[in-house]
Amino acid sequence: MIKGLKLASALLLALSASASASEMPGVTATEIKVGGVFPFSGPASSIGLVGRGVLAYVQSINDRGGINGRKINYIAYDDAYSPPKAVEHVRKLVESDEVAFMFGQLGTPGNTATAKYLTGKKVPALGIVSGSNKFTNVTDFPITTTSLVSFDTEGKIYAKYLNKTLPGKKYAILYQNDDLGKDYVNAFKALMKDEFDKRVVTAAYEIADPTVDSQIVNLKSSGAEALLVAGTPKFAAQAIRKASEIGWKPTLLLNYPSSSVGATLKPAGLDKSIGVIAGTMTKDPTDSKWDNDKGMKDYRAFVDKYMPGVDISDTNYIFGYTQGMILEQIIKQCGNDLSRENILKQAKSLKDVALPTALPGVLVNTSATVNQDFTQMRLQRWTGENWDQFSDVLDAKSE
Repeated sequence: MIKGLKLASALLLALSASASASEMPGVTATEIKVGGVFPFSGPASSIGLVGRGVLAYVQSINDRGGINGRKINYIAYDDAYSPPKAVEHVRKLVESDEVAFMFGQLGTPGNTATAKYLTGKKVPALGIVSGSNKFTNVTDFPITTTSLVSFDTEGKIYAKYLNKTLPGKKYAILYQNDDLGKDYVNAFKALMKDEFDKRVVTAAYEIADPTVDSQIVNLKSSGAEALLVAGTPKFAAQAIRKASEIGWKPTLLLNYPSSSVGATLKPAGLDKSIGVIAGTMTKDPTDSKWDNDKGMKDYRAFVDKYMPGVDISDTNYIFGYTQGMILEQIIKQCGNDLSRENILKQAKSLKDVALPTALPGVLVNTSATVNQDFTQMRLQRWTGENWDQFSDVLDAKSE
């Protein structure tokens, strides 16, 4: 009788383990598989460095023994900023690699192309690196969370700043001709309403264009006293350089994806970039003001160990590192329940998370109705040697 009872108990345990495994794809007793897609090559490869930062941080987690006894098997592919490649890689990650969830996929075009597939497969797409306003709609994107301040919020912050500092003047916007760039233009339209057509001139570029020189010349001729560049680092650097060459000195703002010292300001010329304004959530690891800051000390030690030789002034790396900490927090909160349902629940239950790389006052808060890891930023101005933060913590409601 006891022998039969033991057999029945063993069978029940085996069935429970099997059921648990089926409810937790990509998870074993020692590992959790997570997928990512980045433009490691191609026209946006400079921002693909975010993925290098994530991979290095995951390695550091695993070297510390993993999370709750499990190592993270982070599988990242290169889509070269091509939506068809993004679709191909995401399908492979879900169907062949059998990841538990996606984390940190970078690029508005690729995320747009894969969102419907991932929703259909019920695979959470967490911490995506896109500020496209559409992804903040939790009804349309129920299993998505984002890791950038929405481009709509960021655009409105810039528009409010210009209306305060250059009231009634004309503004120019150079934008990437996709969801990334268009969201900034639409933010200005929403804020300025009837004034937009009278006071804002725009020029678009394609990601495959060799330069934006002609657009900058045309925008200067409009008489605009401010220029917002809403795009990616390569073109932002060209815009700064060309404006300097032709003697145009507008109040120049860069969107967050183009605000890296290493990826944008250095190629443009640090001297030519003096006065450039950008919004940010993270500290600048090269700024001496953070020399005694524990978060920055830890980051610099991390770079020395896991990414020796990289340009620490390239803030795409520190953003990737910050992403890694968000991934770690989500998995920690999951405990031993790594079902996709609980992973998504925890990703939407981040409360007042103060990351050591984030600027003071910038906190991560998510909920069932707010799927954005970051909703706040501060404005900063390039002095020629470092960034000077000159605003309070701002969000969509700030005046």
